[in-house]
Amino acid sequence: MSEAMEGPRGLEFFSLGALPAQPWKNGGGVTREIAAWPPGAGMDAFQWRVSVADIAADGPFSAFPGIDRQIALLDGAGVRLLADDGSFNHRLDTVGEPFAFAGERGVQATLLDGATRDFNVMTRRGACRASIVAARREFTIPPGAHVVLLFVIEGAWRHGIAGQGGQAVLASDGGMLFAEGVAAPYRLQAMSEPALCLCVTLEMENPQ
Repeated sequence: MSEAMEGPRGLEFFSLGALPAQPWKNGGGVTREIAAWPPGAGMDAFQWRVSVADIAADGPFSAFPGIDRQIALLDGAGVRLLADDGSFNHRLDTVGEPFAFAGERGVQATLLDGATRDFNVMTRRGACRASIVAARREFTIPPGAHVVLLFVIEGAWRHGIAGQGGQAVLASDGGMLFAEGVAAPYRLQAMSEPALCLCVTLEMENPQ
């Protein structure tokens, strides 16, 4: 996925195809966990969790009280998300555009035209907050202690510490996790168009 290079401490690479798929209990899809904190934490103990889900059938989303969720379409025609309390009726049909909602809400998912693949970020309210930015050309991650996760939806991206040579390439369905934050500005640039990369910033609200 990427040539060898010297990068920031805590930098980890991943490929979606190498991640194990966990089938849903209702048989309506599978989830691939990219990363979570603390590592190995269960669904009732994580502070943040990033994953990719393949939705194969209509059905309800699981409820996660106290969790803030963001979801973005990666592939497929999309899915309609209808809150049981009528607070939203959202068509998730634009690739890379995140939609946020509270995890405790009952949500019914209806596929628009066949199976979809979706990017999911979950954070425990009061412990962590997340932001998602969709980049299409180039961007720079500013230095800071926050955790940053990148996921390439489309295209190939050169990446490396700003101002240094020896940049490597990050390809579609691959990504990288800055588990210990970014000490120096880190630059990514699309090598061609179309290109799309999601940049997730995870900030602990009460860091120890």
